[in-house]
Amino acid sequence: MLMKLKNAIGILAGGALGFAYYWFIGCATGTCPLSSNPWISTIVGGIFGALMASTPNRTDRPHQDTE
Repeated sequence: MLMKLKNAIGILAGGALGFAYYWFIGCATGTCPLSSNPWISTIVGGIFGALMASTPNRTDRPHQDTE
């Protein structure tokens, strides 16, 4: 349950940052495929947010003995 919530928050935050990138930095000429379309920048931001949220924390790894 916690992992799903963590991924959902990552997707929403990444999508919001992707849209903010389009809004504030976007390409006015339309030649930049990522920043000239709000849908694409929001989706790509959501994907990056999901990837960042799904990376394991240091405490998520199992403990390994080095003996």
